[in-house]
Amino acid sequence: MKRGLEGPAPEERPTPEGRRNKQGIRIDPEVEAKREPRRTVISALVKHEPGVLSDVSALFSRRQFNIESLTVGPTKTDERARITVVVEEPDPGIDQIKKQLRKLVPVISVRELEPDAMQRELALIKVDADDPAQVSAVAEMYDATTVDSSPETATFQITGSRQKIEAAIETFSQFGIREIAQTGTTALARGTEETAAPISATESATEQSTQQEYPADDD
Repeated sequence: MKRGLEGPAPEERPTPEGRRNKQGIRIDPEVEAKREPRRTVISALVKHEPGVLSDVSALFSRRQFNIESLTVGPTKTDERARITVVVEEPDPGIDQIKKQLRKLVPVISVRELEPDAMQRELALIKVDADDPAQVSAVAEMYDATTVDSSPETATFQITGSRQKIEAAIETFSQFGIREIAQTGTTALARGTEETAAPISATESATEQSTQQEYPADDD
């Protein structure tokens, strides 16, 4: 007598694609793939102590996040430093970055900044100075400051948005660019808002929802 349900053998049955979340629900890979990456700025307030930057860098390396730039610098308090990270990831990835940063012991607070936050970069651009008048005209156009000059070259310092820096580099290229040194983005929230504040109730609820659908690996 034949036992069991009729149908193909286990090895002959089709296997659905996609991973499962912690609740065992399979995530449709097509739906997951439709989440487009977006560029955003995350500010983290951390304890100013040795090893903090290496911990943060190691976190990004392990998770293989798409990091565009990372800067770190002091704040008004000697015991604290500010890390500014520019990332380009889908929303689940951005939420995971914030969650994983908050898990690091030296991290005090983390916040994703609004698109209208004050964002600035700095670039040093060394160009050929065969035509000093034209080079100076371009420098004036972008409010660049001359930091070094010689009969052959001129080096300018430019600060501003990423778009301004990129436009200046493209315009200076007509003279011949010898070297470029460029920082990453540093940013502050506008007005009286705290740039890196403790997680809010709204963010907490959103993060918990995201964790259920897109769980992060624990270290």
